[in-house]
Amino acid sequence: MKRKWTILLSSLGMVIVAAMAGASLYFYNYAFVPSRKTFLSNKTEPAVAQAQNWLHRINKQTWRETAAGSNLQLVADWVPATQATAKTIVVAHGYMNTKEDMARQIEFFHEAGFNVLAPDDRGHGQSQGNYIGYGYADRLDYLKWINRVIRRVGPNSQIGFYGVSMGGATVMYLSGEKLPKQVVAIVEDCGYTSIMDELAAQGRELFSLPRYPLIPAVALTASVGRYNVFAASTIAALNHNSRPIFFIHGAKDTFVPTSMVHREYAADHSEKKLWIVPKAGHAQSLKMQPQRYQARVVGWFNAHWR
Repeated sequence: MKRKWTILLSSLGMVIVAAMAGASLYFYNYAFVPSRKTFLSNKTEPAVAQAQNWLHRINKQTWRETAAGSNLQLVADWVPATQATAKTIVVAHGYMNTKEDMARQIEFFHEAGFNVLAPDDRGHGQSQGNYIGYGYADRLDYLKWINRVIRRVGPNSQIGFYGVSMGGATVMYLSGEKLPKQVVAIVEDCGYTSIMDELAAQGRELFSLPRYPLIPAVALTASVGRYNVFAASTIAALNHNSRPIFFIHGAKDTFVPTSMVHREYAADHSEKKLWIVPKAGHAQSLKMQPQRYQARVVGWFNAHWR
């Protein structure tokens, strides 16, 4: 009888392990492999489409860079200001978006008289890669892009970071790095606290799944041979930030829960500001209040240029 129970429990354990491995691989492909995501809208808003037409026509250059610690080839758009300036905004796009999806922001930064650099992250747009870096792997690539800007514009460059959603997390991760003195200010819009937290939020929102044990298993799968998902915390990065940072988040955001921005704001000890946009969902603050949004974001950078 004891032997039968041993065989039964061993078989059950193997089934559970196999089921967990299968679920982890499925969720990994769902969350980390670049592809069309059914939970994301494919509609392009009219204001964005209009800005994309502008971006297609405007004078710009294609920059190429090799990813940090990899041979992946990355691509970015360099949109110089109409009048020569030392002021540059580096913009970071969202999950499964591209630099073209940032056209509206690129346009209003250009209108404000700034140069703009807009990269495609690993596995997005024209850049190479078969996994999504969620901004954490990409932060090291952005350090290389920043150095390109300094070489192009000169040592008197003044650089601001701006990012939305995954891009918001990207610029927060960057805030914890050793940055060149030319970086002067940051604006982040609806970035998440950590990859683990965001995976857990989406597992709960989309599949009604608890955080444990699946999310750590997915993170482990994603970490093998790529980057350490467990270490990817914007909270930890913000603890080391010394640049002025403006936090923006929609009051009705469920994709990156609004509660996350309050934790991020509390973690930062630099000059900071928080704007919770009423009735705005995820990455919808610009759409909800376009004039106020543009004025506040551009105003934040104008207040901090040296």
